Amino acid sequence: MKIKTEIQAVIWKINVEIGQKVDIDDVVVILESMKMEIPIESKYKGVVKDILIKEGDNVNEDQEIIILE
Repeated sequence: MKIKTEIQAVIWKINVEIGQKVDIDDVVVILESMKMEIPIESKYKGVVKDILIKEGDNVNEDQEIIILE
């Protein structure tokens, strides 16, 4: 299962780490765009397998950022 961004932005804060359990609607990442913070919530329940980004990265719309298993 893959969590993706919804807009082009900068990764402001990552709220999860590899091995962490995630529930539906948990905020996994906070993006920053035009001085606004945009939370990215998980649409799935699972365990974080991989984090494909780091804080400060620029991301595009619909980019994969976290993989759950």
